[in-house]
Amino acid sequence: MAHPGTLPVANKKAIESVIRVGLAVDANIANFTEFDRKNYFYPDIPKGYQISQYKFPIVSGGELDGVKITRVHLEEDTANNKHEKNHSLIDFNRAGVPLMELVTEPVIKSAKDAGDFAKELQILLRYLQVSDANMEKGEMRVELNISISPDKNKFGTKVEVKNINSFKAVERAAEYEIKRMSKLYDEGCEGEIVQETRGWDEVKQMTFSQRSKENSEDYRYFPEPDLPKLYLHEIFDLEKMKKELPELPEDKRFRYIEDFGLKLEDIESYITDRELGVWFEAVIKELHNDKNKIKIASNYITSDLLGLKNSGVEVKFPNPVNFAELVSMTVCGEISSRATKDILAMIVVKDESPRKIAETNDLLQKNDEGALKEIVQKVIDINPTVVATYKSGKENAIMSLVGQIMKETKGSANPQIVQKLLKEMIK
Repeated sequence: MAHPGTLPVANKKAIESVIRVGLAVDANIANFTEFDRKNYFYPDIPKGYQISQYKFPIVSGGELDGVKITRVHLEEDTANNKHEKNHSLIDFNRAGVPLMELVTEPVIKSAKDAGDFAKELQILLRYLQVSDANMEKGEMRVELNISISPDKNKFGTKVEVKNINSFKAVERAAEYEIKRMSKLYDEGCEGEIVQETRGWDEVKQMTFSQRSKENSEDYRYFPEPDLPKLYLHEIFDLEKMKKELPELPEDKRFRYIEDFGLKLEDIESYITDRELGVWFEAVIKELHNDKNKIKIASNYITSDLLGLKNSGVEVKFPNPVNFAELVSMTVCGEISSRATKDILAMIVVKDESPRKIAETNDLLQKNDEGALKEIVQKVIDINPTVVATYKSGKENAIMSLVGQIMKETKGSANPQIVQKLLKEMIK
């Protein structure tokens, strides 16, 4: 707030977080870095300058989601402007808080690619636990720099759209600007595209001019005199930090495909929902990396478990031990698929042993062929027409008999064994 006599302090944890991001995207971590004053006046920064980084950022280079990165640096956040109909309010609560800024190379060619990159960055920040990166809370914001040109080897005039706070808005703002600029080109008004800062109006679904955009020389950068020069390789053990990085999203995707053959859309559920992903890893451990069991587990999670969660029912992830037991019982044929779904709906509300639930509710499948033969023979005897149809070559007719036997056993018979016995006994 520009109070006289107040001095800045570099936040070591914030610098470490920026380095972690740099290591995760395989970038260069500078040894020497310093902070600079970026001079400009705007109501949200009353001291007339922002502490940022110019020539010597902490991180340079690297790549994420196929997009090359220019730099990642640290600066202080400004206050938050809230614009009303005929006045503006300024909230200084976040002013001075460390803000990481990541700048990409101009290689993104579409609005969708811009949105996808922002989503992947959010996932990475959460995996590294350097930020919750909730856009709706202002913990992550996107700024688009957009230009179009009829010459593929030349960039047009750049327009920046500031402080976008949702992924949908990122794509819509980019699409709007591309259309706006294209229209001006088509009408021969290329000169009306000026370098400026624009905002995004979510209600009107359009951008609007905020102020003319300065060039770097207009900011009169010079080294911040109140903060020390930093030699990061002497302060941080980069090799140790690299080894301590968690498994990154792209590596996890590859492992899930290679080791377990999971579907891409299922994998994204575990990648984007951190809580679900951690729980699923615990389930994998309980299933001892058994590929078949893990694929079946994933099917029940993404269809039934997430279906229950999205239906508005208050559910919690069951103990991984109990869920793994449920999957194992299903794979071994101890319970039917229907029983699996019913038991799952129970254990997400009250976490109990699936085996105990199955025994109490008579849900265990009857696998004893001797005990089932009498019921199978009875159904064969009272359905001579269906049996004759099956014998005539219409094999699907047998499913009618299977259904009757399942009804007789209240769903407790193993349908695979029932089919086997029917074929043998009819023959």
